[in-house]
Amino acid sequence: MAFLQIDFYSNALGRGAQMNALLPEGAPPEGGFPTLYLLHGMTDDYTVWTRRTSIERYAEDKHLAVIMPDTRLGWYADTAMGERFFTHVSDEVVRLSRRMLPGLSHARERTFVAGISMGGYGAFRCALNRPDTFSRAASLSGALDAAALPELDEPLEKTAYWRDTFGPLDRIAGSEHDLFRAAEACAQNRPALWMWCGTEDFLYAHSIRMRDHLRRLGYDLTYSEGPGEHLWRYWDVQIRSALDWMIPEGEVLACL
Repeated sequence: MAFLQIDFYSNALGRGAQMNALLPEGAPPEGGFPTLYLLHGMTDDYTVWTRRTSIERYAEDKHLAVIMPDTRLGWYADTAMGERFFTHVSDEVVRLSRRMLPGLSHARERTFVAGISMGGYGAFRCALNRPDTFSRAASLSGALDAAALPELDEPLEKTAYWRDTFGPLDRIAGSEHDLFRAAEACAQNRPALWMWCGTEDFLYAHSIRMRDHLRRLGYDLTYSEGPGEHLWRYWDVQIRSALDWMIPEGEVLACL
């Protein structure tokens, strides 16, 4: 695998931006390498997946390209303060990475998105709002209920931060930031979805609510849970399961 550190100018953000990439060695297969856009959590950045997991080794086994963009604390949202992180990740990063790295597949069927915590929210947000781009999305311990996020502060010490991100707190539910609404609105080309969360995780209730909602709507959902907290020791294991779901063993040879 090749590891690339990419600095570029983002028109969506109006400033310099960064992303890391993992690329399989050798010529790409017909149709290009399957590609995973892998998103970080709230307290991390775009370097964390390669520092805290063996994602390079896991991706190599799948002949999978991995793009890891940075959105700081932007929640993969076009925020109330005017920072266009959703546009940046769901549109700009995909377009620029395909242009800079011509071996990547442009096909929806080979384009995936996944993330942990805030990145789990971002992954589902991208897939549910850009189903023509992403065919599969995985959430690991995802913060999937945006309307409930301010309630995690005791007391609400970050009220200004949440308001700057999502707008008025009493209007998050039903807004563009609400994944439950996005799941209902996504009627065509629905992405397949994968979820895992530890039963001791402080975001476990988010996953349960989203799981039940997606099942009611009839989504192609693969859900699992197990003992675990909000820690990398669990995500390093579960990202392998997510990759096996994205590219089953029998499909790996087709990418050689």
